[in-house]
Amino acid sequence: MIQRMLAGGLIAGFAAGLLAALLHFAFMQELILLGEDYETGVLVHFAGAGDAPAEPGHSHAAGEAADDHGGNGDGGGASRNVLTVLFTGLTYSGYGLLLMAGFALAAQLGQEVRARDGLLWGLAGYAAFHLAPAMGLPPELPGSAAADLTDRQIWYFGTVIATGAALALFAFGRGFVPALAAGALLAAPHVIGAPRPDEFYGVAPPELAGEFVARALGIGFVAWAALGWIAGQLWAKAPA
Repeated sequence: MIQRMLAGGLIAGFAAGLLAALLHFAFMQELILLGEDYETGVLVHFAGAGDAPAEPGHSHAAGEAADDHGGNGDGGGASRNVLTVLFTGLTYSGYGLLLMAGFALAAQLGQEVRARDGLLWGLAGYAAFHLAPAMGLPPELPGSAAADLTDRQIWYFGTVIATGAALALFAFGRGFVPALAAGALLAAPHVIGAPRPDEFYGVAPPELAGEFVARALGIGFVAWAALGWIAGQLWAKAPA
């Protein structure tokens, strides 16, 4: 059982992490580099929007700034990309192990996990780890305002645990009381409220931040769906 969990979780997780990394490079990398340019002052939101014309030689096109940020000449961009792949692969490998542990727990409780069920488990993981926390703490583009890191981490993990427990009660509970408890758990983190900064002072354009959030959630959806589907296939085919 342990070998089945470890092998399946690591294989499914790294495959999903590789997919997530490829989607990151295709849809997220440029936005992050632009956000860093606003954060460091290379680009300035509303620069030159007043009556005074912008000084010659001090304006930067957004695309040019993003292209110059990667440090292609010194290898900085390549090392950054390698670290992104490794970090994403390790993160989703951890998710894969958690998913396989959930399969094993369900099996111990008499619930059969079939190959097609893996997709539903993956979407549940997406809801717990990405969607529900993003309702209070959306993915942050560099240059955006944010509350204290420790407060955000506490709220995030509390939301993940509450949402995961609620989904488990909805899936495996029987009767009115488990459903009521699940609804209370889903609502609790958002009733308490996510930590907010004392004031909003972000330097990145809100349009860019909104696009970043939408793409991050979309990539998470695809990666978790792939993770759940692959994990379900491996779990169903492996010997018990």
